[in-house]
Amino acid sequence: MKKIIMLCLMAVIGFGVSDAMAQKKSDAALKTTVFMTDVDCETCAKKIDNSIPFQKGVKEVKVDVPSRKVTVTYDATKSSDEALIKAFKKIKINAEVAKVQK
Repeated sequence: MKKIIMLCLMAVIGFGVSDAMAQKKSDAALKTTVFMTDVDCETCAKKIDNSIPFQKGVKEVKVDVPSRKVTVTYDATKSSDEALIKAFKKIKINAEVAKVQK
């Protein structure tokens, strides 16, 4: 009986460690990209909020209308900057990756 309890306990611990390792791997694959867009009104921002979050791998989208920037956090193993630019084009919004200032 003690052996069965120990085996069950070891299985539970093993599954917990395995799940924690999988979570770390998925966090490591996250990428954040800032896109410069031609968004100039709240209607355009709503179009983005209703479309881009549903693209494969997208975790978070932030639209800043005054600066015309859209920040997208996504899983780099499931999507890419090019795929997101195509998604912007589908909703008739021009977008390009913003240059990083040093």
